[in-house]
Amino acid sequence: MAAYEITKTNVTIQDQNNRDFQIQVGEQRSRGIELDIAGEILPGWKVIASYAYTDAEVTEDNDISVGNKLLGVPENQASLWTTYQIQKGSLKGLGFGLGLFYMGEGAALLDNSVELPNYLRTDAAIFYRRDGLNAAINIRNLFDTDYFSSTYGYTLGLERGAPLTIIGFIRWEL
Repeated sequence: MAAYEITKTNVTIQDQNNRDFQIQVGEQRSRGIELDIAGEILPGWKVIASYAYTDAEVTEDNDISVGNKLLGVPENQASLWTTYQIQKGSLKGLGFGLGLFYMGEGAALLDNSVELPNYLRTDAAIFYRRDGLNAAINIRNLFDTDYFSSTYGYTLGLERGAPLTIIGFIRWEL
């Protein structure tokens, strides 16, 4: 568990009137808590869970209203990742994983008039680890969830999150 409060002054952001320049803003404050727990529930079954609450806002500025939320910083984030690896028998070393990643709403524009919507992304994996062989297929965004991963903040310039992505690898260690 961690609790924090961070205050930054003269932070540079994109100039809303000229995207080729950056300007300094007065003061920003972020405070919150982060919780992580990890463990092995049964032999071969591992779980890691995380939660973060962040209150991130403008605390002083001439142009941006005090109290406005910082760009793309959600108040709530959570994740859960679990894997199970078979421990005995002819399938020993074969494993499966499933992960859930939640991102709460966040400001999409500096004036906070538009919010990035929340989303839940699901990832999965199948892997095999035995006798120096390590192979895996990782699936990110299993259900091809359409979401925005970030914002540019000076206009409604949003960056979409990655679509369904499958990555595989094989490695042999001697």
